[in-house]
Amino acid sequence: MDLQLILDIGIQAITYRLGSISETGIDLIGDNPDWNLAEIEAKTGIKTRHIAAPGETASDMAASAAKELFDRGVDPMGIDALIFVTQSPDYVLPTTACLLQDRLGLAKSCMAFDINQGCSGFVYGLGVVTSLISSGFAQKALLLCGDTYTRYIKKNDRTCRPIFSDGASATLISRGSRASISSFTFGSDGSGGQNLIVRGGGARDGAYPAGSSIPHLYMDGPQVFMFSMSAVQGVVGKLLEAGDIQLEDVDLFVFHQASAIVLENIGRQLKLPQSKLYSNLVNVGNTVSSSIPIALAEASREGRLHSGQTVLICGFGVGYSWAGALLRWGAILP
Repeated sequence: MDLQLILDIGIQAITYRLGSISETGIDLIGDNPDWNLAEIEAKTGIKTRHIAAPGETASDMAASAAKELFDRGVDPMGIDALIFVTQSPDYVLPTTACLLQDRLGLAKSCMAFDINQGCSGFVYGLGVVTSLISSGFAQKALLLCGDTYTRYIKKNDRTCRPIFSDGASATLISRGSRASISSFTFGSDGSGGQNLIVRGGGARDGAYPAGSSIPHLYMDGPQVFMFSMSAVQGVVGKLLEAGDIQLEDVDLFVFHQASAIVLENIGRQLKLPQSKLYSNLVNVGNTVSSSIPIALAEASREGRLHSGQTVLICGFGVGYSWAGALLRWGAILP
C-alpha cells in the first residue's frame, strides 16, 4: 500500500530510554569464550547493548520516556491518542496502552491501544497517528514504542545476543513547527514469518516448548538479511516516486538499525554517500521498534538534522513487514 499526502502534521519531540544494564563484548566472551569478538563486532557494528533489569518492562521504559516529555512542558491532558507499539506487552490482556494511559495521568477521553509490530512498527504507528489527526479524531498524539527482546534470547545465541538491545521511545506528534509527512509505503509478506519468531505462549503453539521455561527468539540470519536487501530498495524507490524527488534530494536516510552489515549493504546497494546514511548502532544496538525514533533523536542532537530538511525513514524485519515514510523535519522541543 502506498499513500501520498502533504500534511502539516509532524514530529514535535522525541525522548527515549534504554535498558538499565549495559553489556559489552566482555560480557559476551565471559559467557562464550569460544566466540570471536572482533569478527562479531565487525559484522554487527555494536560494542554496547542495553538490557532491561529484572522487573523492568518495555512499558516502564516507555512511561519514563513519556514523563520526560511532560517535564519539558508537554501537557499530558492535551494528549488525546496514545498508541503503544510493542511485541513485549505487560500482559496478554489488557492492552498495555490502557495501563499507560492511567499511569501517565492522561485524560479518560484519550483513546489508547497497542500495535503488535516489530522493526517496522514506528512507521506503522506514525501512519496510524497521521490518519487519526488528519481525520480529526485526534489533535495531539503520543506514539510510544518499546521492546524487551533480550528476555527471549539465550546467552549462547550467537545470532541474536550480539545485536538486540532493550529500549523504548516516546514521540509527540501534532500539527505545526514546519514539520510534515508527505508519503508512506507499507507492505508485508507472512511467508517469511518463520524466519524471525518466538514460539510458545500463544494460541498456535500453546505452552512453551518442552524443556523450556521461557520462549526463545529464533532468527534465520541469512534469510532475514536477504529479505532486508530486497525490501528496502523497493521502499526507497516507491517513496522517491511518490514524493517526485530524486535520491540526492533526501538530506538524511534513517533506516531501522538492524546491524552494521545490513546498513552497509543498503548504502552500497543504493549508492548512498556515507554522510547521508545515519547509524547509531555502536553504543545503542538494535532496539527493534524504537530504533528509528532513537536514531532520529540522536541525529537531531548531533546536528545531523535541521528544520526544513527531508528525511527518509524505513523499517523492516519481523513479519516479514516493511514500511517507509518521507518527513519534512521541523523544530522539535529541546
